[in-house]
Amino acid sequence: MQVGLWFEPEGISEDSDLYREHPDWAVVIPGRKPALSRNQLVLDFSRKDVQDYIIGQMMAIFEETPITYVKWDFNRSICDKFSMALNAQSQGEFAHRYVLGLYKVLETLITKFPHILFEGCSGGGGRFDAGMLYYTPQIWCSDDTDAIERLTIQYGTSFGYPVSTMGAHVSAVPNHQTGRITPFSARSCVAMAGTFGYELNVTKLSEEEKEQVKKQIRRFKEYYDLIQYGEYYRLLPPSDRQCTVWEMADQEGREALVSAVYHHVGTNEEPVIVKVQGLKAETYYRMCLNIDDMGNMQDWKRSHFEEHLPYGYKDGEMITGAALKQCGLVIPEPMEEYQAWQIHIVEV
Repeated sequence: MQVGLWFEPEGISEDSDLYREHPDWAVVIPGRKPALSRNQLVLDFSRKDVQDYIIGQMMAIFEETPITYVKWDFNRSICDKFSMALNAQSQGEFAHRYVLGLYKVLETLITKFPHILFEGCSGGGGRFDAGMLYYTPQIWCSDDTDAIERLTIQYGTSFGYPVSTMGAHVSAVPNHQTGRITPFSARSCVAMAGTFGYELNVTKLSEEEKEQVKKQIRRFKEYYDLIQYGEYYRLLPPSDRQCTVWEMADQEGREALVSAVYHHVGTNEEPVIVKVQGLKAETYYRMCLNIDDMGNMQDWKRSHFEEHLPYGYKDGEMITGAALKQCGLVIPEPMEEYQAWQIHIVEV
């Protein structure tokens, strides 16, 4: 474990020594009651004195603490746009000057402390953008950590940004926002389509869940290069009635990881078939289904499931890249609500 800290340096409370000493540093419109968010105002980062103050405060902490990770949070939009340091003719420049000031602060900090990973927040002003990615190469997609909701969130984000930038975590259930209960395997599968981490109280995990965490971490490390640097394919979108499926393929076509999460389980459903991409047509591949994802299944049911697996999943069975691309890969049927599967395809 290494030391990380959560900061929200752009926010300021009215009940603080800083505000009492520098009320003009807050972003407010004179004569109007300011709009608070979580009992906070916003510090005016368009001002050089504010920039210098924040740089000095954060550098003092970084220099005396062995920090390797910083979460730079900002959970509000900027309203009441007005700077006490600008004249009337320049007030229209406030938003631009603010962002330039933020860039200056971040540039100073990442230059001085290149060993620290800064993770940004997508909240303030919709900051999952190329400018912020220069300073915070990892950005939190959303506070909505529900695995099924995340299918849409991360699917949409993938159209503009690589998987390696998407902050994604396994959280506790029932989910704090949706109240949904999803299997541990589904939550880990979805989080692995991003930077992968955990945000839950580990002291409340059962012994079985702790063992699952160990296996999930080992799996993510095994697939790390494939997930972070492979070619990303959207095989079935979240709008599909039954299942969302995506793929990470090695750029040389040697292996692929197909991930599938069912969001609907019915009776006598048509099988989910996807056409795998990025493999070599004439090469034979073996497929490995992670049976850890089967949950607490009764032995007889597990035996029945394994006996009726589609072709290609059993020991000794091989299939060509051309067949996987042209005929498709059959995703195993769900054994429970929100079933998730990870299928590792490796050349022979």
